[in-house]
Amino acid sequence: MEKSIELDDLNIFRRMNQSLSREDVEMLSPLQLAYIGDAVYELFVRTVILNRDQNAKLLHKKATGYVSAASQAELVHSLDDKLDNREREMVRKGRNAKTNTSPKNAELIDYKYATGFECLMGYLYLSGRDERLMELFEDIKKIKG
Repeated sequence: MEKSIELDDLNIFRRMNQSLSREDVEMLSPLQLAYIGDAVYELFVRTVILNRDQNAKLLHKKATGYVSAASQAELVHSLDDKLDNREREMVRKGRNAKTNTSPKNAELIDYKYATGFECLMGYLYLSGRDERLMELFEDIKKIKG
């Protein structure tokens, strides 16, 4: 008999670090949030584009259309009117974060907005705002068509 998946079962990764309280999440730097947000978004993209009839090389090429700095910058601008004030604040913090690296294959402004986008993804994920993440992911799927 197949076991049904409970909503709580979907948060297996978040359950791996239960030492982070809501207050701890609020105190993380924008770059720490972006670090997690990058992984969350990457997993979303890979899951959405997965198709059994495509090889890994083609899947990778398809994924870059979602995860490049330019693409993420475009997305964050397209989603702006759907974000609440706190979410816009997370994007702003990520965008304005000081980094010691420079983008290799992107314009600096796109790189900054992409960091803001990833910061938002990390913040929502670590805050347990899964429903909100899914709303934004559905919007992203429509934008990227």
